[in-house]
Amino acid sequence: MTQTDVVLIVGELVVDYTLNQRGVMSKLRLGGVSHAARGLWAAELEYSVAAFCPQYLVDEAKRYLAELGCQEFIWLGDVVGAPNVILIGDVTEVSHQGYEDLMRDTKVVTFHAPLPQLDTYEKIVVFPGGFDMNTLASMFSEEARFSFDIAYDLEDLSSLDAFRGRVEAVIISTSSSLFLRLGKDSVDDLLETIKRLSPDVFLLKENRGGSRLFDVRNNSVEEIPATLSHTVNSVGVGDVYSGVMVALSQKGWTEAAWRGCQAATVYSQSTFPDDIKRDVQRASRLSLEVLQALGGTMLPWHDRQSYSIYLAGPDFSYVEKQELDHAVDSLIYHNFRVRRPLLENGELKRPASEGDLRLTYQMDCQLLRECDVVFAIPLDRDAGTLVELGMAIEMGKPVITYDPRRENENTMVVSGSSVYSSNLDVCLNGTFKVIAKLRAESR
Repeated sequence: MTQTDVVLIVGELVVDYTLNQRGVMSKLRLGGVSHAARGLWAAELEYSVAAFCPQYLVDEAKRYLAELGCQEFIWLGDVVGAPNVILIGDVTEVSHQGYEDLMRDTKVVTFHAPLPQLDTYEKIVVFPGGFDMNTLASMFSEEARFSFDIAYDLEDLSSLDAFRGRVEAVIISTSSSLFLRLGKDSVDDLLETIKRLSPDVFLLKENRGGSRLFDVRNNSVEEIPATLSHTVNSVGVGDVYSGVMVALSQKGWTEAAWRGCQAATVYSQSTFPDDIKRDVQRASRLSLEVLQALGGTMLPWHDRQSYSIYLAGPDFSYVEKQELDHAVDSLIYHNFRVRRPLLENGELKRPASEGDLRLTYQMDCQLLRECDVVFAIPLDRDAGTLVELGMAIEMGKPVITYDPRRENENTMVVSGSSVYSSNLDVCLNGTFKVIAKLRAESR
């Protein structure tokens, strides 16, 4: 007897702990494959879980997942030498999330002996971790079909060779180490490597820039835009996307991907399961045609370098500018091309001669004219930044003003900016939207 309608989620169970930060409460919740489980439960889709975790988590995981509609929980193996606790620094993924896997250097993942037989399952979503993929492949029937969401624990696709010919989907995020190694500069090389596994589709999740679904069978590409709003918690959002998409693949991969993205968007806006389920069910009532017509923000990773962002701010060696540095890190993390006048034209000596002042002014003005967008950070009401901001507005360039200390809440700055906020998350979303609009207008 097979379970053709039940999706089996395979991977590790961990404990997510969000570090307490200003304005953000600490949060403790079951993580790992339980994120995908929450998404499937919210979408009212049938699923089971086969998980690796430390013994202390087993009973709690069984109880919790049973309440979320899990049909069967299989404890595949133990995790020893580490508690499987992940510390998370930035839940909004404005920049690198700062994951810390406690005691990861001594962590060992082991299969139970004898191996559980999972040959009743035909549709499997695997989130690779510290377990052996060849051993996993031996536990399923030849009829089983696999999808892989590759995040941080798989450096080489050759470890999936045992599944060749049985792969439905390969899913990768732009934040994964595999993407940064194989696909950062061009998606073509990554796509060619993935094609060796003969999947039906390849999904590239591109964070706030949407996602692209590559149908390997007919070489078509579907762009699925992101719906950008206030991000409460981005942890596990991609897992929900993958789980729901694979579970709905019988509807066709295009609709399945749109629905997975829809569920993931809801998941990013709350950490309370009942609220997530309510909103996923509400959103699922929209037809695919209406959902597609709503649009969103589409800015592929590889297109972002085509647009230059002029950094306007007191980017000087002698200034306390932690907020500016954080903003720059954020833009670079998301693969934006940031032009910093200080780095390109040099920092003036103090005091500077009139000739040096004029030359630097001319070079900075030229750089400003060359850029497509201005990202302004007017710390301490920096006069130069405010002048650059005004010049950009007069030139008709989009201006995103990040005012973390709320020092510039005046009519000209607020109304003249395309986006104005003291919140970096809002300004980052604004950057995606502004450049996505430029991209759409150029096509």
